[in-house]
Amino acid sequence: MLEINQLCKSFTSGSGEKRIILDELDLTVNAAERVAIVGPSGSGKSTLLNLIGALDAPDSGTILLNGESVFSKTEAELAVFRNHSVGFVFQSHHLLPQFSLKENILLPVLAQQRNIDQLVLERADYLMERLGIASLQKQRPSQLSRGECQRTAVARALINRPKILLADEPTGALDQHSADQLVELLLQLNREEKVSLLVVTHAMRVASQMGKIYNLTDGKLLIK
Repeated sequence: MLEINQLCKSFTSGSGEKRIILDELDLTVNAAERVAIVGPSGSGKSTLLNLIGALDAPDSGTILLNGESVFSKTEAELAVFRNHSVGFVFQSHHLLPQFSLKENILLPVLAQQRNIDQLVLERADYLMERLGIASLQKQRPSQLSRGECQRTAVARALINRPKILLADEPTGALDQHSADQLVELLLQLNREEKVSLLVVTHAMRVASQMGKIYNLTDGKLLIK
């Protein structure tokens, strides 16, 4: 479903020194597969997720999602791709404080169309119920716990039925109980929604629950 070939990414410091982050990296993620990527800070884990989600561009190499080349798309096509084909969950939930929980979930839909139809509203209701936050739908982020905010972010990421969910340290800001709850919900949604799950994490407790674990070292992925 996701195929990455010979992906390279580097950054140049202010002094002009070039640092290679990803070095001819290869990765395949099948439909509905669960994959964890671990590795030390600064190894390029978040950079890799940003490239897969078309938030950044590689120096070279290809990323194919369902056989389509991500970086052959126009800017307008990339906007649609980010909105519909990929879901993002970050360590910080990035909810908009002025909107309610339900309004935050619906934001990806509002970005593409002016009106929300009944099917989308039913989808939002289903996700809120599934994630245990339906009773909080009128609350604003400041009125929610960190775990509730993160579950809202998961619902927002899934509202447009993406093919793959990218989670960058999704439990990093949570206590152990909330983290365990979130991971269990992600695994359940992976099975129910048939969405591929790619998780970057420092927590081996989280990584061990994925189907595959890769270690990002020296710009390449090694299976653990």
